[in-house]
Amino acid sequence: MDKFDCIIIGAGPAGVAAALTLVRKGLTVAVFERGEYPGSKNLFGGVLYSTILNKLIPNFWEDAPVERHITKRRYSLLSQNSEMAVEFDFDDFNHPPFNNSFTVLRSKFDRWFAQKAEDAGAVIFTETVVDDFIYDNGKVSGIKARREGGDVYADVIVCAEGANSLLTEKAGLKEKPLPHQMITASKEVISLPREVIEDRFSLNNDEGMALEFFGGAVKGMIGSGFIYTNKDSLSVGVGCPISVIKENNMKPNDLLELFKSHSVIKKLLRGGKTEELSAKMIPELGYKNLPKLTVDGLLIVGDAGGFVNPSLYREGTNMAMYSGVAAAEIILEARQSGDFSEKGLEGYIKSLKDSFVMKDLERYGDVPEKISEMPQLFKEYPDAVLKFAEGYFTISDLSKDELHRQAWKGFKDKVSIGKFLWDMYKARKAIL
Repeated sequence: MDKFDCIIIGAGPAGVAAALTLVRKGLTVAVFERGEYPGSKNLFGGVLYSTILNKLIPNFWEDAPVERHITKRRYSLLSQNSEMAVEFDFDDFNHPPFNNSFTVLRSKFDRWFAQKAEDAGAVIFTETVVDDFIYDNGKVSGIKARREGGDVYADVIVCAEGANSLLTEKAGLKEKPLPHQMITASKEVISLPREVIEDRFSLNNDEGMALEFFGGAVKGMIGSGFIYTNKDSLSVGVGCPISVIKENNMKPNDLLELFKSHSVIKKLLRGGKTEELSAKMIPELGYKNLPKLTVDGLLIVGDAGGFVNPSLYREGTNMAMYSGVAAAEIILEARQSGDFSEKGLEGYIKSLKDSFVMKDLERYGDVPEKISEMPQLFKEYPDAVLKFAEGYFTISDLSKDELHRQAWKGFKDKVSIGKFLWDMYKARKAIL
């Protein structure tokens, strides 16, 4: 019978952070990954937030396959053929630790991170699906893996299987997410020469930029489009709640093509070549809908636990790694007492609540629900604001006062000023 101190399901950032923490303390750890290699099935938009990683591996960027550090951010409203944007450029982020924000390609980064855990002593089984947990008198005591000798046992299990966490549903730890609680995202990696990227986005050396687009980016639906600069490629994609995709009878890939064909986006992508196409689900469960995170012999971490900040910060990797490290630290404590019961693991919940993870989820956790009640933020308002701006800056033989009156009248004809101001106040409280 195969027996380990700990089994981890999933070799993403949360699972590997847990594995690395445990093996450094001498525990035997097995990680089961369904992909051909760690990162082969792991996807995200493109920004790695790294405060936790830098504690695990100080100055990791000197060795890790990071693409660029983010110094510039741009947020844009699009109508059918226009853009209004606000852009930030921070030179202070050019110095270590680079604001803990890097673009990466998960197929490269996850493989590197997992290798660090393997070098430290973790055993990683790839191309292996875990179908279920094994129970012993109500305690999770092992897993059923889809491989020869598939029953594997451990003192404790860490479930880090990602957003589509079927095992947590099967174990009754969470309900099947509702369509509005899951984002479906399509992404392409588009190659461009390094010098073209740096010229087009006004970047120097390894500086990077994160761009996010709303409104006409996704046909006025709730959701957004994005572009992240890599060394010699762009990560380009769109994301919308599954419920919105269904209601509008859209396909994610069709929505991505519409985004790429927008006049503003087309200029940024011109001359590029699509190298890969991928899709991902992102959990936006809301703070009140998080799954049960511990039971006897089991802890839930990362996307499986719903640890994603859905605000403008789009922070997931940092939360995932924190949860993995926190789970490992509690496992080490539980090992000292020999108590892997739910009560023996309850320190994990306290650690999360005392950290930025639960504090930020509580602050921003209901953003998706609030935003879903204001679809006008994505269609009606962007169109009206951009039309107003166009009228305001139009040059003609009319006086400026007359042009401004016409622009203002056109805006008021399209939206209720009182409702617009109230919605802006609610949106600011929700996402900033």
